[in-house]
Amino acid sequence: MTRILLLMFFCCISMAGFAQTITQNSGWLFLLNNTKLSEKWGTHLDVQVRSSDNWENVRNFMFRPGLTYFISKKQDVTLGYLLNESHNLKQGLNEYKLTEHRIWEQYIYKHKISTILVSHRLRLEQRFIDRHEKEDLFSQRFRYFFRMILPLEKGIKDFEKGMFVALQNEFFLNLQNKDELNKHVFDQNRAYAAAGYRFSRKFDLEAGYLNQAIKGVSNSTVNNVVQLAVYTRF
Repeated sequence: MTRILLLMFFCCISMAGFAQTITQNSGWLFLLNNTKLSEKWGTHLDVQVRSSDNWENVRNFMFRPGLTYFISKKQDVTLGYLLNESHNLKQGLNEYKLTEHRIWEQYIYKHKISTILVSHRLRLEQRFIDRHEKEDLFSQRFRYFFRMILPLEKGIKDFEKGMFVALQNEFFLNLQNKDELNKHVFDQNRAYAAAGYRFSRKFDLEAGYLNQAIKGVSNSTVNNVVQLAVYTRF
């Protein structure tokens, strides 16, 4: 079963094989906190900082809070908001900033395969997009996210501490106004592999490689990302 899941994960990387491709290299810092307020309610917060190509400057700042309702130990739903600030440099022009606001809804289902921790996330986004020298755009997008955590110590029933490997993949589909974006339903795919350490039930730290394949109108982009991620749970 593990070999099958690994094969499925790395097959997703092949989606990056577009005809005309621009290659970039960047770094992402990802911070995620989930806090349980009661048996049924909790909060979600993730903050991300992303560099431009070749780590020249900060390109994106993302702030995403949300309110979570726990259906059961394995299932939860969240309603949230996102602020995305993009700092862009265009040849011959000064830097300009674009701001995108999003409302988002998601459903998460968690389970185990032997000792492997597995999670599935379905997310719908309503995007209010600020565009340079164009009218603002409203669009909707669907995302499916799949993640596995593989503890390296064998025979662990409840993984509370130790080294692990994380594998995940996420694809994005444009549901509305795709002709104003990239003219395709497929937007992008993100395949990720990392090594991490779980210090306790409340704190994980991991570092890894993320392959971001973005479909453009005429050219497509493959972004090679080094990511540092911090997960906290209270």
